[in-house]
Amino acid sequence: MQEVDCLIIGGGIAGVSTAYHLAEYGDRVTLLERGEIASEASGVNAGQIGAVGWGHRPNLQSYLTMGSLELFKALQLDHGYDMAFRQSGALQAIQTEAQYAFMRDRVLALQADGYTVELLSMREARSIEPEINPTLLGVMYVPLRGQADPKVATQAFAQAAERHGATIRTGHAVTGLQIGADGTYHVETPHETWIVSKLVLAAGAWCAPIGELLGLRIPIVPIRGQMWETDPLPPRTFQTFSSAESTMDWHTDAGRDLATPPELTHRQGQRLTRHIYGRQTREGEIRFGGDREMLGYNQTPDAAGIEINYGHAKELLPFLQTVPIRRTWAGTMPFALDGAPIIGDIPLLPNLYIVSGMASSGFGRGPMAGKLLATYVHTGHRPHVLAESDPARCVTWKSEER
Repeated sequence: MQEVDCLIIGGGIAGVSTAYHLAEYGDRVTLLERGEIASEASGVNAGQIGAVGWGHRPNLQSYLTMGSLELFKALQLDHGYDMAFRQSGALQAIQTEAQYAFMRDRVLALQADGYTVELLSMREARSIEPEINPTLLGVMYVPLRGQADPKVATQAFAQAAERHGATIRTGHAVTGLQIGADGTYHVETPHETWIVSKLVLAAGAWCAPIGELLGLRIPIVPIRGQMWETDPLPPRTFQTFSSAESTMDWHTDAGRDLATPPELTHRQGQRLTRHIYGRQTREGEIRFGGDREMLGYNQTPDAAGIEINYGHAKELLPFLQTVPIRRTWAGTMPFALDGAPIIGDIPLLPNLYIVSGMASSGFGRGPMAGKLLATYVHTGHRPHVLAESDPARCVTWKSEER
């Protein structure tokens, strides 16, 4: 039997950031990860860090994106962890007249709210990204956005947590979870059993089955994302890339039902839209991805979907016409059914917390999500912005399912 004040289940970016900040507070914290640190979604994504500024009235999205950007900066620039971080900026490509009208209005609305975005002509876009397709109609430029090596960055947060006194155990799958009469949690692994006063669920797409061990229904579903990359090339691109196509199509998201989260590329086997994001890594690989499909825990790439995404990338960066794909892979992302993050305490049980449901943006939002939750766990006072992510809105007893 091992006793600890706080135990975290899950070694992705949100879990290790929570451990890091709790350890900074001086709390006795242990993190359990069934595989290796960053072995799931946090280590296999594109490594893009989204941020558009704080805005005039910062909300949860502002805190998660801008706060995470500052934490990536601090870990690399102030604490010496090399994670290939750079604040590169981002371009969102506009390909049709309808997309242009939509993005023009979107840029004006974001600027009115105090966010840092611009609508650029292709002449302006090519001055900062010479390889971009000159036949595009324009781009939305987001200068604050960044990029980093996702696996190395997640591991860096874990190393920083250990440096501050946290205990991290990899290869420790949770096989049993119970709450005792005294309100402590008994967490079983094949290696040992832990008795903990405070428990944090940070297991990404696996939060739902872990919650079931406590009789809870956590409305997070696994969504398969898939990616591809080329062999290393000399520097060809500098920003990160996306397209306005899916952003516009998801604006209405007509036909969504309560059992399906928003902003997917497929529903019931039918493609709804193309979605794309990508960048060139520091080592030179061109790395892109985009599909979001509800297929359970399937992590096998779909060749047809990869080809569609590859074709879309070539529309944005024509030099890819002669650059073959070297490898493909897939991962599982945690999408909340209502589309909003789930961060805070689960009031149905004592001292039970969760940080998950950040969909496809977990890497770029997870560091600040972990810091906000660590503040809550340590002080007992909820940061005001976490009201938007309150688990009480959606986590129920499994016995209440109908």
